[in-house]
Amino acid sequence: MPAQAARGPRASRAERNTATRDRILAAAERLFAEHGVYAVSNRQVGEAAGQGNTAVVGYHFGTKTDLVRAIIRRHSEQIERIRERLLADVGDSPEVRDWVACLVRPIPEHLDGLGAPTWYARFSAQVMTDPALREIMIEESLTSPALHRILDGLNRCLPALPVEVRIERGDIGRHLMVHVIAERERALAEGTPTPRATWHDAASGLIDALVGVWLAPVTQP
Repeated sequence: MPAQAARGPRASRAERNTATRDRILAAAERLFAEHGVYAVSNRQVGEAAGQGNTAVVGYHFGTKTDLVRAIIRRHSEQIERIRERLLADVGDSPEVRDWVACLVRPIPEHLDGLGAPTWYARFSAQVMTDPALREIMIEESLTSPALHRILDGLNRCLPALPVEVRIERGDIGRHLMVHVIAERERALAEGTPTPRATWHDAASGLIDALVGVWLAPVTQP
């Protein structure tokens, strides 16, 4: 009985810590999305999370870089599951569009599943435009086995594309994905009109555009 009684308070503390971390992550994601990562202090994040202790963010997450990484990981598991499902559907497809769809659809589908409002797309845009933080997003993306398989599948469909053009178009595609999705998220949060009615349709439009990027003619030097 004493051992059971001791486990109770420990479990309660663990649950409180988990709840506090979740509130901090949600508050930080929103504030970073709306104002930029370096414009927001740990104190502001703590206040937005309903925490009176100004050191609570550092206690749970360490540096701001650690906090950014934790926000990314908060979403990565669900996004990876969507990638895996899409990969199972395309198999060994020879179609560029199928592989571009595997690249594009996971994040819009994830955001759609979260319900409005969301902040992750705008948070990602803030991180990707910051030289000191974008490497975190890239590092975390490269831990995705599904993403590597998608990129391999896309590359197999474009054997004649020169390496330098492949790199260039990959950069173009990444910028379009990050900022088009973030812009739609912003419009939804502000209640302004969007070109497409749903996240699914918005992803289809982005896929169309990116297929055109990948299959565009190459000007020879």
